Amino acid sequence: MTQVVVVGGGVMGSAAAWQLASRGYGVTLLERFVPGHTEGSSHGSSRIFRLAYADPFYVALAARALPLWRRLEQESGRQVLTLTGAVDHGPSPVVKELHDRLRDAGHEAELLTVDQAAERWPGLRFDTDVVFHPEAGRVHADHAVLAFQQAAAARGAQIRHEVRVARILRRGAAVEVVTAAGEVIHADAAVVAVGGWAPGLAAETVSGLPPLRVTQEQPLHFPAADALAWPSFIHHSGAALPADFDVYGLGSLDGVKVGFHGVGPAVDPDRRDRSIDPAARDRLRAYAEHWLPGADASRPQATTCLYTLTPDHDFVVDRQGPITVLAGFSGHGFKFASVIGELAADLVAGRPGAARFALGRTGADAAAGLD
Repeated sequence: MTQVVVVGGGVMGSAAAWQLASRGYGVTLLERFVPGHTEGSSHGSSRIFRLAYADPFYVALAARALPLWRRLEQESGRQVLTLTGAVDHGPSPVVKELHDRLRDAGHEAELLTVDQAAERWPGLRFDTDVVFHPEAGRVHADHAVLAFQQAAAARGAQIRHEVRVARILRRGAAVEVVTAAGEVIHADAAVVAVGGWAPGLAAETVSGLPPLRVTQEQPLHFPAADALAWPSFIHHSGAALPADFDVYGLGSLDGVKVGFHGVGPAVDPDRRDRSIDPAARDRLRAYAEHWLPGADASRPQATTCLYTLTPDHDFVVDRQGPITVLAGFSGHGFKFASVIGELAADLVAGRPGAARFALGRTGADAAAGLD
């Protein structure tokens, strides 16, 4: 049996472990922290799932992820994905392009006027036309990680927490994984999925990793009686939103979660203090006061998480020798975890990956799709 060590038990590493174990590999997953930890990018009660991208590549990838989320739910017996639909609003050309890309790919999408949208979702305020698509909603982040690990374990994977990996070494066509405690694990292949720690461990293991910027982001949760009924939403900058960044939001068990995308300070994940930036909190609160009449903007609860950003905001999903690297999911990757696990397992099996996600890629690779 081919042995694979997965280093990193966040959502991507856990998804890879599930897919690999499902295909009959001997899988050992090593996670540095305790189960349910809040150190990285995979914790909390909510992440957006949506198909609406201006780029057909990502529309297709999200559509491929949806049935895999449902398969995970069946295997784990745990609900992970709730479809509430999603709305995008902002400059009319942006909204129209999202609508057209969805329809071109065969997905349901509906253009609404400001008044039509306000009648349907009175908790939100809109500035221009709105596109709605029903194949969207939220993924429960903590439940997703747990479900992947449970489903992997049911297929024979070993899930080990509180094991920090110090080095990953190539030994010919195989690998040697050395833990901080001095344990040496020999395997035929490794998958490295360490989130905000990728600029260290992954960069030391493979060549061609794009420069990665790790930031601490600070979304807020606002109380709302009907939070679980809210659609996920993206408010695109421009039009009546005088900002140079987008706003995302969705309902969750913790209220309506709202955040600015990728605007936080660069941090070292081992040294961040998780302090709340009062100015950033106040800007987001002011946004909610104006644009979210259905939420209580006076009582926000702040949290922090990590983004790991590539320069082009595309992911890294590639293999170099016996080592597959999953990195740089740039604040929009969680929704794709189920299919990223599948892509990782394909790479371990020797199938080619997407040039779009390659190590050492160039700008010309942006037009390349999945095989």
